[in-house]
Amino acid sequence: MRVFVVAGEPSGDRLGGALMEGLRALVPGVEFQGVGGPLMQAQRLDSLFPMSELSVMGLVEVLPKFFHLKRRISETAQAVLDSNPDVLITIDSPDFSLRVAKLVKAQSTIRTVHYVAPSVWAWRPGRADKMAKVIDHVLALLPFEPPYMQRAGMECDFVGHPVVSEPVATEQDIQAFREAYGLGQSPIVLALPGSRRGEVDRLAPVFGQALSLFLKQRPDTRVVVPAVAHMVDAVTEHVQDWPGSPVVVAPRDLPSDQAQAQKRAAFAAADLALAASGTVSLELAAQATPMVIAYNLNWLTTLIAKRMVNLDTATLVNLVSETRAVPECLLDDCEPDKIATALSDVATSPDAQRSAMDVTMDRLGRGGEAPGLRAARAVLNRLPNRHD
Repeated sequence: MRVFVVAGEPSGDRLGGALMEGLRALVPGVEFQGVGGPLMQAQRLDSLFPMSELSVMGLVEVLPKFFHLKRRISETAQAVLDSNPDVLITIDSPDFSLRVAKLVKAQSTIRTVHYVAPSVWAWRPGRADKMAKVIDHVLALLPFEPPYMQRAGMECDFVGHPVVSEPVATEQDIQAFREAYGLGQSPIVLALPGSRRGEVDRLAPVFGQALSLFLKQRPDTRVVVPAVAHMVDAVTEHVQDWPGSPVVVAPRDLPSDQAQAQKRAAFAAADLALAASGTVSLELAAQATPMVIAYNLNWLTTLIAKRMVNLDTATLVNLVSETRAVPECLLDDCEPDKIATALSDVATSPDAQRSAMDVTMDRLGRGGEAPGLRAARAVLNRLPNRHD
């Protein structure tokens, strides 16, 4: 069986790695081609080009890289057509993924699967209808998403999120992490300004100012900044003048499994986290780390987003738990004083988010079959005329 799989950012690489591991368990002879990061490469994928080239967020931010991305779309679609796989699986990054699928569908009958349903319940509901023209089957992370996809004419299975099947850091892991980075028993606040260069450049200065205000009342607190491998240098440069003697957790010299274990230990060791909006809220919830979510965009993208978004929250923990337990400082509210106030509030009542985090993990499949294996089984069960 041949599978072509495409991911465009670290969260997609994580999903892809778990899915590929599941496919290998069910079909030991499966062969992979495509685009992915270190976790997918650990599952025997030789990426066509570095996945980091696709990690662009925001309508305006894409423009300077438009022609390069367009070439990569054409290159990727042609590679799919040349390999003629049993299935093309695209993972999130819809601006890239769905354009690849469109080109592939225009010239073949290759089956297409998209992993991560578009958030049509939040904005641009018409995307599902457009997506149905090029996608046969959707793998949904959230339990309420399948009806939206099915109404548009696509097959859809809720498969849960791989975060629920990952280990929880032990006390020994936490202590080893503290010792490795010279943190002693100091309180720790995590700073997670994103995994893309544009996010880090935009959010890191605001995060630094917010932490300066927050730490005025907590001078013994240390700041820890986990960074994805390709962003270590940029993050290190940004945090040089931050308070709290920042420690950048740099995974680039570690095997992917050790890097993930170190990241989980950092999350579990923290008393509190300040994070960009995204999948990271689920990773923090899995380690029971209370958080504040802060995010802003390019001014023009912000203006467009305000007109299109239909929800009052952007945090997955809030959405899945159907609460608003995690405080947010988004767009115009992404200001240092507001973020510092939110951090202080959470630090005062660190257990207030615990119930919402537990509900989120349970609803995403904690205690059941590993989501990566569920996703793999869903792909195989709906694949006609499968050839192992």
